[in-house]
Amino acid sequence: MFTGPLEDRVAIAELNGVYADGVVRSDPETWGSVWAEDADWDLMGHKSKGRTAIVAFWNGAMGGLEAVSFQCVPCMIQVTGDTAVSRVQTQEILKPRDGKARHVGGLYEDELAKVDGRWVFTSRIFRIVAEFGAEG
Repeated sequence: MFTGPLEDRVAIAELNGVYADGVVRSDPETWGSVWAEDADWDLMGHKSKGRTAIVAFWNGAMGGLEAVSFQCVPCMIQVTGDTAVSRVQTQEILKPRDGKARHVGGLYEDELAKVDGRWVFTSRIFRIVAEFGAEG
């Protein structure tokens, strides 16, 4: 369900676009810009606290990849004042430096806040929904 001011929902959808752009270009500055300073990130059980720790962990994970194709689609955004919750479906093709490429379909469950007039993620929880091509 999509609720709340359209302007805020568009800004949150665009925030996801910035996130995806940072992933595809392996650009930690762009990717890190979407997080609140004290954000929480739960990537399949690995938990990071604070933008600095989140970006450091992401840099390490991205270091093992030759290329990533990343697409995301918000499937629910609910805005209440200066906070919001959302769910975002993802499709990723991950090409490791060593190994076979794999395709991952995932889901983010997000909390966001409007800070200084700009939306940022305060919490993201990611889980894989479907995957193929993984080494077995």
